Amino acid sequence: MGPGAGATEKDKKNAYELGKAIAQKGWVLLSGGRYQGVMDAVSHGAQDAGGLVVGILPSKDGSDASKAVDIRIVTAMGGARNVINVLSSDVVVTCGMGAGTSSEVGHSVKVGKPTILLGTGKKAEAFFKEIAPELVYTAKNVNETIDLIKKLLK
Repeated sequence: MGPGAGATEKDKKNAYELGKAIAQKGWVLLSGGRYQGVMDAVSHGAQDAGGLVVGILPSKDGSDASKAVDIRIVTAMGGARNVINVLSSDVVVTCGMGAGTSSEVGHSVKVGKPTILLGTGKKAEAFFKEIAPELVYTAKNVNETIDLIKKLLK
């Protein structure tokens, strides 16, 4: 999960590498599926590594999908689809932070999903760790993120 239009270059680089690593592990990538920011970068990373990419889209027709999405789930729900993103994930990982991303993290901890914050900044990390210290993890880089995912999936 991560920002669309507001994603930084570092967010997009992390997302691309994360998508690639997820695919190399044989895991399915699920994201917001749009053609912007973190969603597009993570999808391209996974697709470039031969992975399966599922996009949960906010639109009613899927026209906003990344070209790297293999399975488009059209919701016509706008940002409310964030709940579907979270409930359909085994582990939630964020690359960067924005308003939509913060709602996904909020939903994630509310329903008890393990959540990894990558490149979200100290304030966001402190806030979410205070709310759910047993569910929120931080990672310094993609390799550390993948190691955490492996531990959490066991």
